[in-house]
Amino acid sequence: MRDLRQADTTVSAAVREGAHQPYEYVRRELVEPDWRRFPGWSGVTEAQWRDAQWQRVNCVKNERQLRKVVGGLLDESFYAELLADQEQLATMSMLLPPQMLNTMAPTAEAAEFTEAFFADPIRRYMLPVRSDRDPEWPSHPHSTRDSLHEAEMWVVEGLTHRYPTKVLAELLSTCPQYCGHCTRMDLVGNSTPQVDKHKLALKPVDRQDQMIDYLRRTPGVRDVVVSGGDVANVPWKQLESFLMRLLDIETVRDIRLATKALAGLPQHWLQPSVVEGLERVARTAARRGVNLAIHTHVNHAQSVTPLVAEAARTALEVGVRDVRNQGVLMRGVNATPEALLDLCFALQGEAGVLPYYFYMCDMIPNAEHWRVAVWEAQELQHAIMGYLPGYATPRIICDVPYVGKRWVHQLAEYDRELGVSYWTKNYRAGTEREEAEDAEAILSRRYPYYDPISTLPATGQRHWREHPTYEG
Repeated sequence: MRDLRQADTTVSAAVREGAHQPYEYVRRELVEPDWRRFPGWSGVTEAQWRDAQWQRVNCVKNERQLRKVVGGLLDESFYAELLADQEQLATMSMLLPPQMLNTMAPTAEAAEFTEAFFADPIRRYMLPVRSDRDPEWPSHPHSTRDSLHEAEMWVVEGLTHRYPTKVLAELLSTCPQYCGHCTRMDLVGNSTPQVDKHKLALKPVDRQDQMIDYLRRTPGVRDVVVSGGDVANVPWKQLESFLMRLLDIETVRDIRLATKALAGLPQHWLQPSVVEGLERVARTAARRGVNLAIHTHVNHAQSVTPLVAEAARTALEVGVRDVRNQGVLMRGVNATPEALLDLCFALQGEAGVLPYYFYMCDMIPNAEHWRVAVWEAQELQHAIMGYLPGYATPRIICDVPYVGKRWVHQLAEYDRELGVSYWTKNYRAGTEREEAEDAEAILSRRYPYYDPISTLPATGQRHWREHPTYEG
């Protein structure tokens, strides 16, 4: 017994000292990078930087504007790669608020800036270049521009009824910033040489009227995700009016506001008019017993700055119940245990944002270099367990076409050689095809999902070269 107790004491001491842990937690103070390091912003004052309108006016939308900001810090090789990607591969147009650009290569010396900028994780998904893309398989053979088939599930324009009790309300098709991996790349943003974007046809007021009417007629819906695009691009009075109308529907019990701008443009959420309006909505929600939350989208710890923390905590202070993060798991950005845990500790410990989900990057065109295989996602989920509080340990999610969100360990079958996993569902999706089918057949069907071909063994890669239309 004495030996066992001595062994327990030795183990406990080692744990207390953090000996040989795969990940070592170190608390890091949040820092706002100095924007004055960029020649084009050398004279920008703190008051200007905190001004949402200044941020919007000074967004970087093209190579010429990037040169104006960065000056000679970047070599011509970067601009050549950027232009090649924009012309040949990009599915999203360029739109970078100063706040987001400022988090790229935040500590790089001038002499090393180009190398650091190429390697920067935020740059990799916000400002992709041609050499980032997979040279053989830029797109999976089964990639589609609406990879989750959301438009098939519209019950009125912009309102996706995909789950039994939840809907997605796309109020508009623009954002304050455009992410290269955007899952709604078929609708959101400006057209690119590769993608002629679909357009919303209805006027915003008519679209919102139809959404409200549908929700009033559909009492089984209790949860509304208000998104787009990004709700930060909806004029506040219009957004507040829509939210108040949602709160008038007795069966709606959860409202989630989807906004990457909390990280990409926190200045928007710190404007007095927005803060005051958010407080009015939050108080009304509290009186009516409705859970009001903000869902943001942060993919790397560098994005979590004091301004982002201030915006998140301000929302909580005025009565928003939760601010949660839904990141996207991407190779070269955050697909390591260290990157995920660094981000989660920055969010949960320093900014008051709950790490909620990490979605596997969806199967849109030209996204194979970002995507990870299901088995890699499973290993990452295993690796991050036990470090964070249970309530703040994010789930890694595979959003399976026609099925919906599934934890990465919920697959029914997995062919690792060919990179095909199979998933089942427990409800109907809101498509005409499913409405016409027998419910039992839908619930017993296996739905395929595909790993990036570059992650497969040689035999699997050879199979896809020979059979690119294979469905599993």
